[in-house]
Amino acid sequence: MRANEQKSVQVTFTLKRNTCPPVKLNDVNIPQAEEVKYLGMHLDKRLTWRNHIKKKRLQLNLKCRHLYWLLGKKSKVTTENKLLIYKSIIKPVWTYGIQMWGIAAKSNLDIFQRFQNRVLRQVLNAPWYVTNEQIHRDLNMSTIREEILAASERYRGRLISHPNSLANHLAIADSPRNRRLTKGRPSDLYASL
Repeated sequence: MRANEQKSVQVTFTLKRNTCPPVKLNDVNIPQAEEVKYLGMHLDKRLTWRNHIKKKRLQLNLKCRHLYWLLGKKSKVTTENKLLIYKSIIKPVWTYGIQMWGIAAKSNLDIFQRFQNRVLRQVLNAPWYVTNEQIHRDLNMSTIREEILAASERYRGRLISHPNSLANHLAIADSPRNRRLTKGRPSDLYASL
């Protein structure tokens, strides 16, 4: 058995409850998994993105703990520099792959929004009576949903201007008659703009 056959796992993206037929590589069955990590994205078989968001949230908690001495209440760092630290070190963790996981359910997206609210409140050392909307407005920060829509629109613009005609067709939102599932797609994000 070769090394690739030992490391391989298969995830079949389906809404069906029964198992799919086995896939073989060099006459060796590849085991099926409920979730697989590929390029830093945690893909589950139903593409709900719940596990990906949970794992990224744990990663964000760890990063914030390590940076608390810079972002905390007793830090002497200016608000502008704290915000710069957030934008350059913490924000890329949750924005990676945003064009894909941006179609997750609102309850899953709220996990990242609550995290951002907490960190921005900590950066400003804001009292309890200041609203999250006011904090976002004062710091000129966009919400998670606004970030998703902006990233989706940038991605669509790159697809439209791409020299490959096959990539151009990806930017066209598919018609409703070709849709069999109600599950969201990344193209639904910029179709709603």
